[in-house]
Amino acid sequence: MSTPAPSVSSVRPGLARRLAGEVVGTCLLAAVVIGSGIAAQTLSPDDVGLQLLENAAATAAGLFAIILIIGPVSGAHLNPVVSLVEVGFGRLSRRDAGYYIPAQVLGCVAGAVLANLMFAEPAVSISTHQRASGPHLLAEVVATAGLVLVIFALVRTGRHAVVPAAVGAYIGAAYWFTSSTSFANPAITIGRILSDTFAGIAPASVPGFIAAQLVGGLVGFALVRVFYPSPEPHPQVVPTVDT
Repeated sequence: MSTPAPSVSSVRPGLARRLAGEVVGTCLLAAVVIGSGIAAQTLSPDDVGLQLLENAAATAAGLFAIILIIGPVSGAHLNPVVSLVEVGFGRLSRRDAGYYIPAQVLGCVAGAVLANLMFAEPAVSISTHQRASGPHLLAEVVATAGLVLVIFALVRTGRHAVVPAAVGAYIGAAYWFTSSTSFANPAITIGRILSDTFAGIAPASVPGFIAAQLVGGLVGFALVRVFYPSPEPHPQVVPTVDT
């Protein structure tokens, strides 16, 4: 759900270290999203609007911190769509993306289990929260396209320092302006199957959500290519294309 951050080092971390970063980062992300959803449901049982506010605020702040932690290690993609767009821009090899995406899914699954256990819920409880209506799927296209546009508009204009705050702010806002509450991430969508709580999603809704997110990624990629056809040079950016 995030983006490659600039590195002060001229040496790119090895693949194993980057994959570990993606697993830990997505685990933390899923724990924040699902854990704050469970807490909100417990603290404000009769006010869905307040539950959403609490969930959105925690996710926005948590995402900001996670990107700061994981960015220098793996780029803090935390999202298969972001990794695929990185491939499209030539910043990540297809081989590495083939490792990143399973690592992201694994991390989100682990984070869902962790969140459940922290709140004394069953480690795995399959969600019954149906979400795949037409408006929800349209919302996922919009949410994901917007996320890609925010990330790569900043990356391609050398404004890496503000990416964590911008991504956190966008996702926090998108919780409210999209009917789907802005999953915008196939890995977190899969992880949220495993918690039958406020933040969960029923398995039947997942294929439609992931398809909509992939479409949104393509839309966002196309918009970035139109608005920012070539990246501006930035002295701190370390190329991420394998040689």
